[in-house]
Amino acid sequence: MIGFDVKQRSVVLKYEPELDVGWVRTKLNTDRPVTISRAFTFKKSDLISGPSETKEIDEPVFQFRLAARRDGYFRIAGRILGTANDVLIADQGITLERKLFVAERNIRIFRRIAKVKQDDAEIVIGGDREDSIPIEVFRELLDRFPNSGELDRYASARVETIIGEFFDGMKSARDNYEVYLSKRNSSVSDRPLEQGLLLQAEIDKFVYLRDTISAWLEKAETYSERDWQRMIIKVILLIFPKYVALLESVEIADFYSSPGRTKKRYVDLCLVDANGNIDVIEIKKPFDNAVLSKSLYRDNSLPARELSGSIMQAEKYIFHLSNWGVAGERALSKRYEAELPTGMSIRITNPKAMIILGRDQLLSGQRALSSSQMLDLEVIKRKYANIMDILTYDDLLRRLENIIASLSQRMTANGSRRTSRSGRRKGRKGTDSDQR
Repeated sequence: MIGFDVKQRSVVLKYEPELDVGWVRTKLNTDRPVTISRAFTFKKSDLISGPSETKEIDEPVFQFRLAARRDGYFRIAGRILGTANDVLIADQGITLERKLFVAERNIRIFRRIAKVKQDDAEIVIGGDREDSIPIEVFRELLDRFPNSGELDRYASARVETIIGEFFDGMKSARDNYEVYLSKRNSSVSDRPLEQGLLLQAEIDKFVYLRDTISAWLEKAETYSERDWQRMIIKVILLIFPKYVALLESVEIADFYSSPGRTKKRYVDLCLVDANGNIDVIEIKKPFDNAVLSKSLYRDNSLPARELSGSIMQAEKYIFHLSNWGVAGERALSKRYEAELPTGMSIRITNPKAMIILGRDQLLSGQRALSSSQMLDLEVIKRKYANIMDILTYDDLLRRLENIIASLSQRMTANGSRRTSRSGRRKGRKGTDSDQR
């Protein structure tokens, strides 16, 4: 059992072993580090006091020097928490307890933060420093750390993703679509298809796409980004029918990064439209905090790192494609000849990009962004509208909903026109009969 004794100038961690205290003494006496509660690693020099080796006592408690208290923060040496980064935690607004440091299944939280940070600078929680992580954001991180049940479901989903296609439990999107269509009552005749039948087929397609993507989004966290891309590309040409081909791992030439020689770059995904024009598409996992940063600049929301990084990456791809010119068109047309419609050549004509990432709604259906944040996001989208289309997955679902609504209205109007024409024909027949 551990506890935290907050003093005027320091914080002491108190540890009472549940069973034998000998293992702690043995390690410290041989100058080996000891890890307490799977979260804190101490050296002998950190020990303030401990139980006597000769006297029998009721409460064998070890006391270790955990943190120094200075300038409004508790400063903890990184080596204690298993990182190269010292950790500063505000001494106001947050209570020191074990769950701040270690999550379910003994995951060291600050180790994970350090991996994302990717430098040796201090990790600062709360307080007035500009580089600090706000306390509310840190609390949100703690709340969202997966519990044991979520980790078990994640493991099951990973197994399903990798080998599920060998069993009946998981089928490709195309197979599911065929099954879906086969369930509809239909009859085949020699008559040309009427507009109503065509509209109904389109409605069925977009309803299927909406329901499929919604189902995928419910368990999106269990997929890696690569697995998520593999799922989405199965339906991307159905969602955007202007495109006729999707190309993966497209090698393009970079003449600028290394002056004097040509460097190869690889675009994960490119789309080719019906005229042969090539565009770039970036598909990211649908994290709900991937679009706007938590921090504000003069009351304005800024693009999150995921979004700003995706925009920069897409702009670089467009830049290199545009400067490749006619030689690039020939190279790509030859390389992807088998994946294009017969006789089609790829054209590099002011290529654009599409970025699909993030959520603006929670799984519960509630908005994840405030009205002012939605406005700021729309401003960001319009800023880049001339070169790229930025979509959240909720934007994608809303587009599908609007397409379904539009097609349904046309379907209803078409039925009304048919009924009206039928009525007029009956009326004309009645008049002819009266004349006879």
